[in-house]
Amino acid sequence: MKDVFIHSSAIVDDGATIGSETRVWHWVHVCGSATIGRGCSLGQNVFVGNKVKIGNNVKIQNNVSVYEGVELENDVFCGPSMVFTNVYNPRSAIERKDQYRKTLVQQGATLGANCTIVCGVSIGRYAFVGAGAVVNKDVPDYALMVGVPARHIGWISEFGEQLNLPLKGDAETTCPHSGNTYELKNNTVTRKD
Repeated sequence: MKDVFIHSSAIVDDGATIGSETRVWHWVHVCGSATIGRGCSLGQNVFVGNKVKIGNNVKIQNNVSVYEGVELENDVFCGPSMVFTNVYNPRSAIERKDQYRKTLVQQGATLGANCTIVCGVSIGRYAFVGAGAVVNKDVPDYALMVGVPARHIGWISEFGEQLNLPLKGDAETTCPHSGNTYELKNNTVTRKD
């Protein structure tokens, strides 16, 4: 693993793939069939399970467990102590390893500190899940989600600023920081340029 920093307290099982310029910090455990891209950062006490796929430039903050069944695309941010699940109805006395539900976090999405992502959902591109939210259904691209359960309260730019768009209908706006133009059409937001 060329140009990879792995702290001496971390455990990286044989067979794991880690891309260049990735940093693996204190007390991290990466399982053997995990794939981690380039330029990632795995903070203190992160766990990465078997068959997990992590893209490039992903930031996983302290105390996050990324369980089997989870895929993180490029540029995803996982805030401190946020939670993934992989079994919908777990019981200690019943083994359900054959019932893992897939969770997909798409490019550029942010998952705030202490939020929970219930297995089986997809988080859209550049969506923003606020701190402490509980996501139990799919999240659209560019959606701003908060609360328990998470509810859609607005739209957010790729820069991370709330957009001046209604929740539904047709409209257009410009991100005040980046100058990029966003269009809401058929209740879906896209970047125009």
